[in-house]
Amino acid sequence: MDRRSLIKNAGIAGVLAAGAAPAVHAQAAVRWRLASSFPKALDTIFGAADVFADAVKRMSGGKFEVSVHPGGELVPPFGVVDAVQQGTVECAHTAPYYFFGKDDTFAMDTAIPFGLNSRQLTAWQYEGDGMKLFREFYAAYNIHNFPMGNTGAQMGGWYRKEIKTLADIKGMKMRIGGFAGKVLTRMGGVPQNIPGGEIYQALEKGTIDATEWVGPYDDEKLGFGKVAKHYYYPGWWEGGAQLTLYCNTTAFNALSAENKAIVECASALAHTTMQARYDARNPAALKRLAAAKVKILPFPKVVMDEAFKHSMALYSELNAYDSYSAFRKDSNLWFRFTEATFDRYMQSAKL
Repeated sequence: MDRRSLIKNAGIAGVLAAGAAPAVHAQAAVRWRLASSFPKALDTIFGAADVFADAVKRMSGGKFEVSVHPGGELVPPFGVVDAVQQGTVECAHTAPYYFFGKDDTFAMDTAIPFGLNSRQLTAWQYEGDGMKLFREFYAAYNIHNFPMGNTGAQMGGWYRKEIKTLADIKGMKMRIGGFAGKVLTRMGGVPQNIPGGEIYQALEKGTIDATEWVGPYDDEKLGFGKVAKHYYYPGWWEGGAQLTLYCNTTAFNALSAENKAIVECASALAHTTMQARYDARNPAALKRLAAAKVKILPFPKVVMDEAFKHSMALYSELNAYDSYSAFRKDSNLWFRFTEATFDRYMQSAKL
């Protein structure tokens, strides 16, 4: 190739590069904001949003970025549904049962008393009717949803006094999320809906008599054991509490097919990562709480039975419950022969 041909071809290459660059740059300008309902200090539950944002950035080669904002920074912790619906933010990470005041159906996308455990709920969402039914439900809120995290079965919370009989529930003011508040009301308690970052102060000041959050790892961080020494189990209202990614439907539909797939995959990664972190970190935290003289106690059977009775009576109010209930029945039959039997044996064995 002579010198003139080289210059000519280099010139064409330069023009092509200059013309292509703006197109690549335009595709790169995808920037979303994610509003979390949780404080940044809770690295497990808040951290799922960080896992999601990091995965989106890596899978897109840096062309799609999501900035993550703790509860209260952009919008109040319980304001995320309205913010996503109105397009104030492109997406949010939250526990849908916080919003059961809008519609009881929200609760089913997190946990309902004596409902599905974490594996069962994931199965119903991805392989049963769950995802389809919630896509239809959330369409009215301009929201496109993805499961994004699960805590696994939770503890039953912190109490200033022992719970020995049903009489101990009467008049008790308890911070409790979602549909479980309705059950507590039927049992004579007084439910309170308080964001995670504000619970300790309420418990310390005596504004509430009891609180539930998640489990040992988070609860230790929040310091509940300093002001309430009775730690009960199980959290019968949260056998597997799911967190959800809410995307503004208009913003999601504007994404390329590739970026839509990235959001789907990144949320699934965050979904499994959150539960893995809880399962890995809760055992050591429970040991530390026990060493700090926290009283770790089971709920009396009479309390469990009463809660179960009221829960079953309430479920006729829930949309999509027929699908959920049928899935729960079959799933529990299967787990009875496999997971439950295996777990009971292993938990009684000397390891």
